[in-house]
Amino acid sequence: MKPDACAGWLHALRIYLHPRVAGMLLLGFSAGLPMLLVLGTLSFWLREAGIDRATIGHLSWVGLAYGFKWVWAPLVDRMPLPLLTCWLGRRRAWLLLSQMLIGGALIGMASTDPAENLSNMVIFALIVAFASATQDIALDAYRIEAVALRLQGAMAATYQAGYRLAMILASAGVLWIAAALDTVPGEYSASSWQWAYGCMAGSMLIGIITTLVIREPEVPVDPLFSEDQDGSSPRLLVWLQEAVVAPFRDFFVRFGYHALLILALIAVYRISDVVMGIMSNPFYVDMGYTKDEVATISKVYGVVMTILGATIGGVLIARIGVIRTLFLGAVLSAATNLLFVWLAGRGHDVSGLIFTISADNLSAGIASSAFVAYLSGLTHAAYSATQYALFSSIMLLLPKFIAGFSGEFVDAYGYELFFAGTALLGVPVLILVWKVGRIDFAGLAQGSGKA
Repeated sequence: MKPDACAGWLHALRIYLHPRVAGMLLLGFSAGLPMLLVLGTLSFWLREAGIDRATIGHLSWVGLAYGFKWVWAPLVDRMPLPLLTCWLGRRRAWLLLSQMLIGGALIGMASTDPAENLSNMVIFALIVAFASATQDIALDAYRIEAVALRLQGAMAATYQAGYRLAMILASAGVLWIAAALDTVPGEYSASSWQWAYGCMAGSMLIGIITTLVIREPEVPVDPLFSEDQDGSSPRLLVWLQEAVVAPFRDFFVRFGYHALLILALIAVYRISDVVMGIMSNPFYVDMGYTKDEVATISKVYGVVMTILGATIGGVLIARIGVIRTLFLGAVLSAATNLLFVWLAGRGHDVSGLIFTISADNLSAGIASSAFVAYLSGLTHAAYSATQYALFSSIMLLLPKFIAGFSGEFVDAYGYELFFAGTALLGVPVLILVWKVGRIDFAGLAQGSGKA
């Protein structure tokens, strides 16, 4: 490689030294901790507890809370919280409230045995999901408001790195703790899982402390209540117009008929990974992998590869642009699902699992960084929380709904056909990325209000 080229890549890597970019690591950790505790890791617990695959698939609809967060995003974007907003600011106030709710609900999950009281487990999981989605709304807005557009790729990469580090704790950490506390190895022990989830509830202190330390972005916002010429009065209707209607109108006005194409891409971009992911942990259990094996291979090697992929994705965005990286991530995400078809035919194969998980998570890291950066570029600075929540909600609605039937599909047709089908779901994504790539992305960046 030529010296000038090397210098160019080194200069691109320096973006990760920016203070706000580096600070996203802990915030990403706070966001990444709850999700697997109500989805992937919980499905492992449920399968060990004897819950059937069809029920596990249906319970994945708890994750639809993330798909409907746009409903209350306008409130998180503009509505002040008593005392907290004056003390911390609008972003940090909502972050602290949601993090405390997550911690409390995780304690509730840690006090429940799903084999005896599945309904209580579902209730606590729903609270975690809704509070986690609220945290995502405030955190996404903070990330978008904190830096200029040119740093959004790096912000997305460090966010993903922190997110995936939390996944190590929320998945491998839980499995290791539960395996270490098993009274009889190979048999289901509710108490070992409960202790593990109790540790996760305590880990939310990382997010709470981080929220208390970070600085609030200096972005002006119209208050919900203000004074007019007649004195103090609520401006609720004006606020609803500005906080609820305006963000959605702004998006369609800026992009016109292209908005539908963009929304279609957002709706299906991660469909291969999301649908496949619901059955991954039941698959590991059914193939005879132990909790220690899954923790070490799937949840450590895999997450490290995802972090590497996220880092590569951030650099690729800086060097070749968002759309090309988006297309590459889509190709890799769909193709690596076929490795699970190969793995399903091999049974209990530790080496095969290492290879499959490493390749799959590397591609997921690249795709995630590109997708987060793309969504960030679509938002207008004045409506960052609401618009980003809309985009990330649309991203999850269809995949999560389809994933709810994944257990029934596996029961009827087997794992191999299921994994092959998830790979085929990625084909329409490639077509949509190509069509969206023909839209002037520089124009989108200008419309976002960020330089």
